[in-house]
Amino acid sequence: MKADDSYVVISSDCHGGGEIREYREYLASEYHDEFDAWVDGYQIMFSDLLGDLGKRNWDSERRMRDLEADGVVAEVVFPNTIPPFFPGGALVTQVPPADAHDLDLRWAGLQAHNRWLADFCARTPGRRAGVAQILLHDVERTVEEIRWAHANGLRGGILLPGAPPGVGLLPLHHRHYDPIWSVCEELGMPVNHHGGSAGPPRGMEQEDIVMFLLEVTWWSHNVLTNLIVGGALERHPNLQFVFTEQGTAWVPDFLGQLDYFFDRMLNAVGSQEREWGLPIVEKMSLKPSEYWARQCHIGASFIRPSEVPIREQVGVDRIMWGSDYPHKESSHPFSREAIRLSFAGIDPDEVQMMLGGNAAKLYDFDLDALRPLAAGIGPTVGEVARPLSPADFPEGSQKCPAFSDPMLAVL
Repeated sequence: MKADDSYVVISSDCHGGGEIREYREYLASEYHDEFDAWVDGYQIMFSDLLGDLGKRNWDSERRMRDLEADGVVAEVVFPNTIPPFFPGGALVTQVPPADAHDLDLRWAGLQAHNRWLADFCARTPGRRAGVAQILLHDVERTVEEIRWAHANGLRGGILLPGAPPGVGLLPLHHRHYDPIWSVCEELGMPVNHHGGSAGPPRGMEQEDIVMFLLEVTWWSHNVLTNLIVGGALERHPNLQFVFTEQGTAWVPDFLGQLDYFFDRMLNAVGSQEREWGLPIVEKMSLKPSEYWARQCHIGASFIRPSEVPIREQVGVDRIMWGSDYPHKESSHPFSREAIRLSFAGIDPDEVQMMLGGNAAKLYDFDLDALRPLAAGIGPTVGEVARPLSPADFPEGSQKCPAFSDPMLAVL
């Protein structure tokens, strides 16, 4: 790549959703009266959904202007707003449905969001990959919704909810979920697990909120363990899983620990690990790290300078940069600086893979079609090659974790 070439930047982690009353037209008429009653009592829980800021979730033209000004030409769209009849957002654990009717209402609300999202993505052809929402309470119904999402262009795949203790769901390692893995493998639909929904339900005391913050990534990483232990990656070798907004630094050590224990389960004759684990590991044809290299990806929001040197251990072809727009901690409107901060001095071909090439391959974006659009929008090779000093951080940028890294103290 030449110095004046523009990178094609695809954010693998953005969020959006309909304005709450906008969902009404996507609900079957039988739910309209209950929706009207529900929405009258609905209270917005997050500041980035309030007032003018909230419009960034559903105002297509404004959103595209924001992203282009930030150097981003295409995006993967995770949910953000609350679907009708839900007690909270999709990125945190939900309290169990009260009864069958409550579950039916949630399905109706979730489907309303997916149908809104399909229309939203269609407004900018080739530039948005929408991630469909599902529920795990009814696998047959979920399979039908995945087929609908695929047929209606939601090529971002599905958002896999967590199944932590206390919510009445079977754990994710259970064979009960195999039809979901099968249909996603059949259709080439990525399975995305976004940080936040894997932990057990907590209260709203300040201590509960802080404990959620401190433990959220551990629970998210534990989803990978469930997929390996349960054999989902073994039985569905073409299925692709994405771990988004969970960082990248954890991957080498986590995989090293799994490889160690699975080797003990297989080979440490006379050990407790082998006694417990042999029936599991003898069904596996690969080590955990090899499953990762074959089937797993990172939606690397806020990738920090200290994470880039370990990119080969994570997999340069596994890492997909993300801005987390429009969340409070997103790199927007400082994504150009965040990209410079982390990728200065890195081979431009590798940078292009992490900024857009890997996401294009997984989510079926057409890089050739995006390249002319990226000219004049994306940061240039020469721009990214210039290191960014902490003294040059834009005012307000430290809201984003990309600008908060112990490595920066030595720069």
